[in-house]
Amino acid sequence: MPQATSLIGFALVSLGIVLTPGPNMIYLISRSITQGPAAGIVSLGGVALGFVFYMLAAAFGITALLLAVPYAYDALRLAGAAYLMWLAWQAVRPGGRSPFQVKKLAVDGPRKLFAMGFVTNLLNPKIAMLYLALLPQFIDPTAGPVLAQSLVLGSIQIAISVSVNAMIALAAGSIALFLGTRPSWLLVQRYLMGTVLAGLALRMAFEARRA
Repeated sequence: MPQATSLIGFALVSLGIVLTPGPNMIYLISRSITQGPAAGIVSLGGVALGFVFYMLAAAFGITALLLAVPYAYDALRLAGAAYLMWLAWQAVRPGGRSPFQVKKLAVDGPRKLFAMGFVTNLLNPKIAMLYLALLPQFIDPTAGPVLAQSLVLGSIQIAISVSVNAMIALAAGSIALFLGTRPSWLLVQRYLMGTVLAGLALRMAFEARRA
């Protein structure tokens, strides 16, 4: 079982990433606004299945990698820190695009909504990096089986991401209207998220290798 600090740290990373605009958020918001909250929730089901796929693939892959390659932990740690810093820059850079600037989408049935959510998540580079470069930083080989820790941490990420995205999908129209008339709030959100992600990146970069 991962230590409490690892659970809290990974939960914060997961929350920071899900709140950072990306393909999943943009698709779910656009779908919810153009076709209604129910369509957004169905699409979210596909996104959730994509999370499960990544979790299982990464859990077994990370287990083998950390046991076979002595310096894999350090390589993944630095790659993860660099990616978090890039996300921080994307949050605060001038001209950053709001996910609530929706794209017009055609009206689709439940099967296609679910499938599109699944494919969107599979092609999402944020989720690939989360599982391949960030999740290993919170695994301690001395705290128990690596596979079990990976599954526990992955389940936390899925629970956080699905919960946050569900709330966003249900409230997408209201949030878009609110931010459309108060751009300063969007700027505050971007800088706050950029600061949190940058702090996590620095912590990860300078963290000592676990025994």
